[in-house]
Amino acid sequence: MAAAPLPTRDGVGPSRVALPPGPWGTIAEFLVQRFAAIPRATWEARIRAGEVVDQHGVPVTPTRPYQPRLHVFYYRSLDSERPVPFEETVLFRDEHLLAVDKPHFLAVAPVGKYVQQSLLVRLQRKLGLDQLAPLHRIDRETAGVVLFSVQPATRHAYHALFAERAIAKHYEAIVTWHGTPALPAVRRSRLVDDTHFMRMREVEGEPNSETRFELLEARDGWARLRLSPVTGRRHQLRVHCAALGLPIRDDTLYPTLLPEGAEDFDRPLQLLAKSLAFCDPLDGRPRAFESPRSLFL
Repeated sequence: MAAAPLPTRDGVGPSRVALPPGPWGTIAEFLVQRFAAIPRATWEARIRAGEVVDQHGVPVTPTRPYQPRLHVFYYRSLDSERPVPFEETVLFRDEHLLAVDKPHFLAVAPVGKYVQQSLLVRLQRKLGLDQLAPLHRIDRETAGVVLFSVQPATRHAYHALFAERAIAKHYEAIVTWHGTPALPAVRRSRLVDDTHFMRMREVEGEPNSETRFELLEARDGWARLRLSPVTGRRHQLRVHCAALGLPIRDDTLYPTLLPEGAEDFDRPLQLLAKSLAFCDPLDGRPRAFESPRSLFL
C-alpha cells in the first residue's frame, strides 16, 4: 500500500474514506452527510487548514466537485478522551516484531471514541514507529499480550501465522463457579452478531468458534480457568463462558449488557491474554511471550 499523503500527527495516522457513487455535488457535502456526528463547521475548519486531501495529496476545497472512487484522507480528532491510568509494558522488540503487555481498558488501535487512548497510538508516540501495526486484536477490556509488526515488508509473514492458526494462545479468566456441572474440555458453537452492535451471540448451525477449557483452581464461588481459543471470533471467550453459565467476573456485556459508562477502573474484566507462542516465520526460532500480570480469586 502506498504511503498516506498526510503524515502521522500525535502518533495517529490519517483516516481514509473511499468516495462511492452518489448524488453529492461536492466532496465537502459528502463528508458532512457521511459523518453526521461531526459538525459542518468542523469539516469546514479542517478543509481550511489543509487537513483533508486526496490520495495524491491534492487538498479538498469547499467547492471541489465530487469524484466517485477517489480516496480522501483526513485527521480524526476528539474533543476529549478519558485517560486510561494504566501503562503498557514492552516485552520484546526487534526490527520486525514488537510484543507488548496491554493494560485493561486500553483499545489496541483507534476505534470510535478511543484515539489517543489506544495502545497503537501510545506506542507510536513513545517509540517513534510510524509504520507500527497490530497483528491481532484483543478486547479493550481485556489485558495481556499483543503482537505488533514493526515494518510492512515482513508483516505478511506474521499475519499468516494467525490465518493458519499456527500460534498457541492461552488466556486466563475468573468466572462464576457453582461446582456442580462438569467443565467441558471444548466448547464449539456458531457465533454471529447480536441485535445490539456491541455483542455477539450463539445460534444453531455449523460451528465457527472453538475454545478449550481447563480448570486451574476454584473456591468461594469463583474459579480460575485456562482458556485456549482455537479460533479468534470477536468476544468468543466471553460468549462461551457466559453460555456455560460461567460469566467472567466484572463483564459489562455478558450475560447482561450494562449501560454505557458502567465500567469501573477499579473493577476490570477478569480476562487476561496470558501467553502467545509460535515459530518465527523469518528465522525459524521458537518465540514465546507471557504477560507478567496475574488474576486472583
